[in-house]
This record gives sequence, C-alpha cells and structure tokens, in this order.
Amino acid sequence: MSQPIIEEREGKEIESAEQAAPTAPSVRWALAGLSLSMLMPALDTSIANAGLPAMARAFAASFQEVQWIVLAYLLAITTLIVGVGRLGDIVGRRRLLLAGIGLFTLASLACGTAPTLPLLIAARAAQGLGAAIMMALAVALVGETVPKARTGSAMGLLGTMSAIGTTLGPSLGGLLIAGFGWRTIFLVNVPLGILNFLLAYRCLPADRREPQTERAGFDAIGTLLLALALAAYALAMTIGRGQFGPLNLALLAAAVLLGGCFMLAETKTASPLLRLAMFRDPGLSASLAMSALVATVMMATLVVGPFYLSRALGLDAAGVGLALSAGPLVAALTGLPAGRVVDRFGALRMTGAGLIGMGAGLVVLSTLPERFGVAGYVAPLAVVTAAYALFQAANNTAAMTAIPPDRRGVVSGMLSLARNLGFVTGASAMGAVFATASAATDITTAHPAAVAAGTRFTFAIAAILIAVAIAVAAGSGVLAQRLARAAEAR
Repeated sequence: MSQPIIEEREGKEIESAEQAAPTAPSVRWALAGLSLSMLMPALDTSIANAGLPAMARAFAASFQEVQWIVLAYLLAITTLIVGVGRLGDIVGRRRLLLAGIGLFTLASLACGTAPTLPLLIAARAAQGLGAAIMMALAVALVGETVPKARTGSAMGLLGTMSAIGTTLGPSLGGLLIAGFGWRTIFLVNVPLGILNFLLAYRCLPADRREPQTERAGFDAIGTLLLALALAAYALAMTIGRGQFGPLNLALLAAAVLLGGCFMLAETKTASPLLRLAMFRDPGLSASLAMSALVATVMMATLVVGPFYLSRALGLDAAGVGLALSAGPLVAALTGLPAGRVVDRFGALRMTGAGLIGMGAGLVVLSTLPERFGVAGYVAPLAVVTAAYALFQAANNTAAMTAIPPDRRGVVSGMLSLARNLGFVTGASAMGAVFATASAATDITTAHPAAVAAGTRFTFAIAAILIAVAIAVAAGSGVLAQRLARAAEAR
C-alpha cells in the first residue's frame, strides 16, 4: 500500500476519533470534571486575599510578608502554564491533568495545615503549579470531550466557571473565615479536589498512545527562559503596589532580556516550546492580544468597584458585597447561553460582538453611576460581564478550533497566560491609574468626589483599551473573515 494512502487513512482515523461524540451522560460528567478544574484554580486566585489580615495576625507578619501568599500562587501559574500545556501535548493531557488535580489537592491540604508562613508560601507555590496544569489542560481537553458543534457551549461553560471562581473568591473567603477560620479557605479544596479527580479519572477520554519515535521532545531550556522572563515581568508589576521604582525597572529590563534569549533559543532547538511561526497566524496573535487587553479591563472593575461603592456611594460592607455579587451572578447566568450563541452564529462574529458590548458598558460606567447611584453602577457592570462571557467563549473557541490537535495544550496554556498577564497588569497598572486620577495619597480615606473622578477616568481608559482590542480584531482580518463567511452562507 502506497505511503500517501496510508497517511490519508491515518488522517481520517484521527479526524473520526476527534469528532466521535461520546454518549450524552459521559459528556456531561466529563464537562463537570473539566468545570471543576477551572473553578478551583480561579477561586484560589482571589480567595486568599480575604484571609491576608487574619493570616498576618496568626503568623505575626507584616502585610508585605503575607502578600507572598498571593504572589507565590500567581507567579507559579504565570511562569509555568505554557510549559505544562506543552508537556500535556507530549505525555498525555488526561494523565497530566490527573497529576495536576492531585498536586493541587495535596498542596491545598498543606496550605490549610501549614505551621509557619514560609511553609504556607511554599505550599501555595506547589498549589499554583497544580492550578497551572488544571487551567491549561481543561481547555485543551474540550476538543477531545465534546463534539465539534458543541465546542462553543463547552467553552462558555468553562468561561463561566472561571469567572465565578475569580469573582466569588473574596465573598466566599470572608464567610469561611468568619465562621471557621482562615485555614478553611484552603481546606475547602480537599473534598472538591477528590471529587474532581474521580470525575476526571472515570469520565475523561483516555490519551491516545503514540509510538515513542513520533513524540516530540520537551524544550527544557526554552521553558526555563520563558518562566524566568514571565517571573521577572510579574514581579515588576506587583512589587511596590503600583509604584514603579528602580527595582521595578530592573525587573522589566530583565524580562525583556530573558524574553529575547527565549526567542533566540526557540530558533535553535528541534522541539521548541513555542513555534514562533505560530504568531504569524493573525487569528491566534489577535486572540492572545485581545485576551490580555480584556483581562486587564476586567481586573480594573475588581480594583475600582469596592472603593467606588464604599467611598463614593457610601455603601456599608454588606451593601458593597451585594453590589459586587452582580458580577458572579451575571457570569453564572450568561456563560452557557453565550456558548450556545457562539455555536449558532460563529466564534469570530461573536468575538466582535462581545468586545463591542464591553466597550458600550464601560462608556456608560464612566458616566452613569453618579446620576443613578448603585443601579447606575450595577446595570452597566452586568452588561460588561455578560459581554465578557460572550467574548471569552467566542475567543477561546476561535483559537482552539483552528489549531492541530497536537498543539492544543500549548495554545490553551498561551491563552491562559495572556489572561493571567492581563490580570497582573490590570491589578498594577489600572490600580495606579485609579490612584493617580483620584489625586489621593491614601485611596481608603479619599474624598468621595475624588474617588468618583478616579472611577470615571479609570473606566474611560478601560473603554479605550477595549477600542484597541476591537482594532486588533479588525486589523487581523478576524471580523472581516467572519463577515465574508456569513455573506457566503446567505
């Protein structure tokens, strides 16, 4: 039998395996496992913030010291998420996801029982490694779990779980600490982790076994250089709490230098971590850039919201919590419908619709709350959150369906990395914009009018960032391609 015929038959077998739809119950249980794999890491991104005061008292530590409980987790995710995504492509995504869930669960137990602050920080770093594996491979496994026609719905579900976890963390953490102590914010992951492991073990499809000669090698040097570059950038954005000094500039310079070394190393290795040619694809490059910009904007709402509601609108702690709960509620209600809309109308068109909706909501947020009070804040915030859910489902679907199966892990890791870098940048840069625009040395005691002015300016900047994201989408030809396909379909 000739070689072309063999290759064609093997290609058809792989394609049929990719598109084979498991039974509906198994798909639902598999998606439940993947959803928990997104919810738990996202929840722990923000839940620890609520416990920092209690942990500072428990360990007799300063704020700068306990801040590393948060930073260690974020740094581990940011620096390792692309590497573990690529490792999943090589050794098997299901196998590595199970290892990540197990590590995350055991590290959560170690966090909840840590007798000293250094051990707690070390356990949080290990928890961050487990979280990086879970976040990267949950998205990558969607293509092997659900039929292609339902990819958008599955991405919408995972986006919903991620948004709920991130925004629910502070309020859930506050309740657990008030009722049972700070250790429970970590121990709550243990039963969830066990359930997650069982669901993933029983319901996710087995990894395809490939001949050893066909497996690509792991780029250890590239992974190390990228991790160091990302760590330097993340530290530059977080050290100093938004105030840039010589150390921040030195770290940024180190990040640029290490990034250059990484790109050089990738051109020299036979099995690169990232194939630089991938960035020539305008669709993928646009997806990554838009994801980072949108995450920066969403972090601005988390940074500004509590101060605006309490200082400018005069709400008490309960009122602030209730108003901020609008975000998780809208995310929970719109994630799945957003995914179905993406399946119905196409990922590329809905990417643009989501960005336009976010921009409109942010423009209103910069003007309406002063006239209509709490309702004027919550209503446009709900629009922004719903549009964000639509964007996430559409952007992830567009990126993941346009790549070969053997690169899904690394591209999923790149999408998560872009989002995480956006969160880190947003917390620092948008927080600095807010503080500067408020013209206050201490934002917690600033005059209500100053806080309102800072809020208007910050959301105006956020709207400009979304306009840049729309320009990126249009410039890459993503929206034009989708409109052309829609015209042909008619």
